[in-house]
Amino acid sequence: MDFGKLTFKGGVTVPEHKELTCNNPIEVFKSPKIVYIPLHQHTGAPCEPTVAVGDVVKIGQKIGSSDAFVSASIHSSVSGIVKELSTIYAPNGIKTKCVVIENDGKDEMLEDIKERKLENLNQETIITLLKEMGIVGMGGASFPTHVKYSPPKDKKIDVLIVNGAECEPYITADHRLMLEYTSDIISGIKVAMKSLNVEKAYIGIEDNKQDAIEALKRELGSETKIVVASLKTKYPQGDEKRIINAITGRKVPLGGLPMDVGCVVSNVATIKAISDAVLKGKPLYERVVTVTGAVNNPKNLLVKIGTPIENLIEACGGFKDKPGKIIVGGPMMGIAQFSLKAPIAKGSNAIIVKSIDEIKNEEVYPCIKCGKCIDVCPSRLEPLYLSSYSLKNNYGKCDELNALACVECGACSYICPAKRPLAESIKKAKREITAKRKKS
Repeated sequence: MDFGKLTFKGGVTVPEHKELTCNNPIEVFKSPKIVYIPLHQHTGAPCEPTVAVGDVVKIGQKIGSSDAFVSASIHSSVSGIVKELSTIYAPNGIKTKCVVIENDGKDEMLEDIKERKLENLNQETIITLLKEMGIVGMGGASFPTHVKYSPPKDKKIDVLIVNGAECEPYITADHRLMLEYTSDIISGIKVAMKSLNVEKAYIGIEDNKQDAIEALKRELGSETKIVVASLKTKYPQGDEKRIINAITGRKVPLGGLPMDVGCVVSNVATIKAISDAVLKGKPLYERVVTVTGAVNNPKNLLVKIGTPIENLIEACGGFKDKPGKIIVGGPMMGIAQFSLKAPIAKGSNAIIVKSIDEIKNEEVYPCIKCGKCIDVCPSRLEPLYLSSYSLKNNYGKCDELNALACVECGACSYICPAKRPLAESIKKAKREITAKRKKS
C-alpha cells in the first residue's frame, strides 16, 4: 500500500498560518506564581480534591481523583502551598472545582517519581499507570486514555493510529513535538502497542510537515511494525474517523467508535505523555501550547497546567493589535474565552489571538440550497437541513437526520456562501438531543 498523500472524502482547504510558529523551537515557560488547576479537565466524572487549604504539595503530587472509571487523576504542576479550593470556568467552558496553589519557587518533585522499563510491565500495569498519571487525549477531546485502551473483549483492536495531522490552522505544538521529542514519541508508541496488544501502528502526518515525516522515518530506521503515513493537507484530516479511513480504508459506522473497526487513535502529544508517564514516572502536569496570532512574538511554550492565559500572552510580548477574540484551541473548533484568567488545561493545545480587525460580523443570507455544505461534510450529513430544523427547535427531526454524528469541525460554516450559522445551530441540536436522552 502507498502511504503517501492519503486522504478522505469531503473536507476543506483552509489558510494555514502555521508559518508564525512552525520553526520556533519549544521554550520552557517559567512557572507562574499562582496556578489554578481545574478538577474537571477530561471527558467523564470530575475529580474531587485530595488536598486541603494549607497543604504543602510537590510537583507531580496527586491533588484530585475520582472512583469513576471514566475519569483521570489531576496532579500539581508546581511545588507550594494550597491557598484555596474554589470554583472557576475551565477553558472548555465547564464550571468546575479548582485547586489554587501558590508556587514556592523550589520546583520540588514528588519523591516516588521513578523510571521503568517496558519489558518489565504488563498490560494491566500500563493501564493502571495511565489512569493514575492522569493521561487524557491531548488533541482537544481530553478523553481518558486508560478507558480508550480498555476496549470490551468483543472488540479486537489490531491497529494503533498515532494522529500527527494537526490539521487546524495556526497550531504547531504537535509539529514541534515530533521534531524535538522524536525518540520519546516512538517509545510512547511501543508502550501503547503493548497496552493494546497490537502488532501494527501508523503515524499519520499531513504533508505540510515533511520535516517531521522525515525525522520519524529516520528514528524508526528498519522498524516495520510502525509505519509513517503521509496525509494530504486538508481539514479535518485529524478527525479520528477520517484518519482511520484515510490510512486503513476502514469506515467507522454511523454512531460507531474506532474500536468497532479494530482501531484506536491517539494524538502524538498523548503518546509523548504516555511515554513520560509509563517509562519516566511523570504525571501529566504540563504540555506544549502554541501561542500565536496577533501577539508580538508567537511561540511554542512548554506550560504548567493551571497557568493563566494572560501570563502566556505577556510572555509572547503582549497583543500586537487590539484583540477581538481569544481562542483556546484551533480557529475552527476552539472555544472563545471571556476571561484572560482562564487556566491552561490538559487539552489546551493553543491560544490564538484574533485582532479586532480580523473579527467580522458578516451578514447572514437565506440558504440558496447550493449543496456546498453537503459536499464538504466529512460525516456525510446534510448540514443545511440539520441547521434549519435546529433553528426551528425541531430537535427530534435533527435526531432523525443523525445530528449526533456531526464532529463539529465547522467545515460547513466555513464553506457556506450565505454565512449561515450551520455548525453553531447543529451543536445546539446535539446538546438538546443528548440532554433529552439523559432524561429518558
